Amino acid sequence: FGPNTFTDVEWGNGKENPDVFNPTDLDCRQWAATAKAAGMKGIVITAKHHDGFCLWPSKYSTHTVRESPWKEGKGDVLKELSDACREYGLKFGVYLSPWDQNHPDYGTPGYNQIFANTLNEVLSNYGDVFEQWFDGANGEGEGGKKQIYDWNLFHNTVYRNQPHAIIFSDVGPGCRWMGNEKGIAGETNWSTMNIDGFEPGLKAPSVDVLNTGEQGGKAWVPAETDVSIRPGWFYSPSTDDKIKTVDELVDIYYTSIGRNSNLLLNVPPDRSGRIHPSDSMRLMEFRKAIEQDFKENLMKGAIVRSNTASLYKIENVNDSSYETYWTPQDHNLSPSIEIDFKKLISLNRILLQEYIPLGQRVSSFNIKYWNDGVKDWADLAEATTIGYKRILRFPVVTTTKIKIDFNALASPVISTIEVYRASEQLSVPIIERDKSGLVVLKCKTPDPSIYYTIDGQEPSLSSVKYERPFLLPKGGNVKAIAIVGEGMSKSDIANVSFDIAPDKWTVVSPSVVGISKIIDGSKNTSIEIDFDEAIIVDLGEVLNLKGFSYMPKVNVQASNILKYDFFVSLDNQNWHKMKSNAIFNNIKNNPIVQNVPFNKAVDARYLKIRPTELTNKADKYSIAELSVITQ
Repeated sequence: FGPNTFTDVEWGNGKENPDVFNPTDLDCRQWAATAKAAGMKGIVITAKHHDGFCLWPSKYSTHTVRESPWKEGKGDVLKELSDACREYGLKFGVYLSPWDQNHPDYGTPGYNQIFANTLNEVLSNYGDVFEQWFDGANGEGEGGKKQIYDWNLFHNTVYRNQPHAIIFSDVGPGCRWMGNEKGIAGETNWSTMNIDGFEPGLKAPSVDVLNTGEQGGKAWVPAETDVSIRPGWFYSPSTDDKIKTVDELVDIYYTSIGRNSNLLLNVPPDRSGRIHPSDSMRLMEFRKAIEQDFKENLMKGAIVRSNTASLYKIENVNDSSYETYWTPQDHNLSPSIEIDFKKLISLNRILLQEYIPLGQRVSSFNIKYWNDGVKDWADLAEATTIGYKRILRFPVVTTTKIKIDFNALASPVISTIEVYRASEQLSVPIIERDKSGLVVLKCKTPDPSIYYTIDGQEPSLSSVKYERPFLLPKGGNVKAIAIVGEGMSKSDIANVSFDIAPDKWTVVSPSVVGISKIIDGSKNTSIEIDFDEAIIVDLGEVLNLKGFSYMPKVNVQASNILKYDFFVSLDNQNWHKMKSNAIFNNIKNNPIVQNVPFNKAVDARYLKIRPTELTNKADKYSIAELSVITQ
C-alpha cells in the first residue's frame, strides 16, 4: 500500500507527488477484521517501498504521509494498523525497503545510518513487531546509484528494538525467500541452508537453493512463500477481475504450507484505503475451501503400530497435540508406522509433522495402502522432506490401512499424522486463443459442461454452452464457468481479455529459427534472441495503438527484458520512440505479462522493441509474446 496504489505502477520512482496518496476511507480495522475472518495470523505492511514514501511521518524523510493531503498530513498508517492488529489479536510486521529512490543521500556512505535510524523509528514506536521484512533490491541498474548495504547494522537495529522479531530476506537470518513469487516452495524443502558469504539481492544464493534449502546447511532459515492474490503487488483497478481463483489459492496452500513453508499472501488495499470486496470475498471462499478439505480427521479411532522399539509412545502421533511425539530408538534411521483404521475408508490427503524443536530429520518417506483385492501393499505416495508440515494430495483410494516408511538423517521425531478425504475441487476452465483468433475452452475436471460469455456478463446455465472452438479475431472478454453433476457443482469463473489476434502479423527481424513463437498467441512458447538485436513486427495493417504488451519467459532465472526502448512506424523507415530506457518493474522476481500504455494513442503498422538491460547478465534475452493494446 502506498503511492503506487494510486499511480497504477508496481515500482514508483520516488518522484511522485505526495499529493497522490489520499485514500478516501482508510480503515485499518477493516483490514484486520478481514485478515482475522480469513484465518490469517498476522499482517505485514509495506511501510516504505522502493519509492521511499513512508506510511508514517518519519523524521528522516520528506516523502511521507505528513506531506500528503490524507488527514491533512496528520495521519499515521502504522499506528492505525498496529492498533488494529492488537485489537483483533493479529501479529504486526513491517516491510522496509533499503532501496530509496527519493532520499538524496541514497548511494552515499551516510545513507546506511539514515536507514538504520528509519528502522529504529518504526521498530520502537508501534509495539511488538513479529517480522521485519527485507529484500535486497537495488533496481537502478547500470549507471544508477549503488548502495553497499550494511546488513550487520540493520540486523542489530532490529534485534535491539525487537529481539524476538523474525528477519526475512533471501538469506534470513530468520526466514528466507523461496526464489519465486508464485507461491511454490520446493517439493524438497529443508529449513537449513548455508548463508555465510551471501547477502540479500544480487549476492543471494541461487533460486534453486532458495527453493529447496540445503540438507546439512549450517543455519536454520526456514521458508516463507510470498505471492499476491492479484497479478501484481499493488492495487490496480485493471486487476479487479483478475483475482486468483479459489482453485489457484488452494493449490498455493498445498505448495507452500503443505511443503514446510509459511505463506505470506499479499492482499493490497484499494484507493479508498480498504480491502476490495472482491478480494475479501475470495479470502472467505479460500478459508471455507481449506476448512472443508480438513473437516474430519480419519485417524480418530485408528490403531497405530511401529515395526520397532520406541522411545516415546507411537500413539502420540494421533493425540492432536504438537508437543507430544513418537521416535524410535536411537540410530534407527528407517522405521515404519502402520495405521489400521479398523474399517474401510476413502482418503486423498495425508498430513505429517516433525517435532521441529528437535530438528528436521526426515529426508524421504513413502506411503503404501492395503489393497484388499490382491491382499498386498500397493504404492500410494512418496516424497522427500517433511519439516514442520507436509501435506500430500493424491487420487482417492479406499482401504482399511496404510503404512509409512521413513528414511532420516537421525531417528525421526514425528509429532502428527492426520488423514482426510477432501472433496475434489471443480477446476476452473482454461481459456486459450491461437494466432488466428480461435478460442478453445477446456477443463482439467473430466467431462464438465462449460458455459461462456464474450460480452463481459457473468456466465451461468443460461449462457452459451461451449460445444466447439469459436473465432474472436478482433478481441474481447471471455468468461467461462464449469458446471458438473446433478447437484450442479460450479467452478470459479475464468476471465481472459484478448486484443487483436496476430493473424496478419509477421516478424521482420531478426531472422532467427522459431522467431514466429513471439506472435503465435501462446504464452507457453518462448525464444532467445541476441541482446544487440531488436525485434521488428509488421502488423499487416495500420492500427490505432494505445500501448503494447510484453510476455516474458515465466522463469525467474530467465534473462528477460528489464529495460527497453520501444518504437512505432508507419513505413518501417521513420520511427517514433514511444518509450526510452523504460523499465518493466519487478519483472525479475515476478515474470508476468507487462501491459504498457502510451501517453496517447498513435497510428502504426510496425513495432520495434530493443532491450537496454536484462534481468540477468546474458548475451541473449527471452521473450514469449509481443502484442498490442488497441482497446
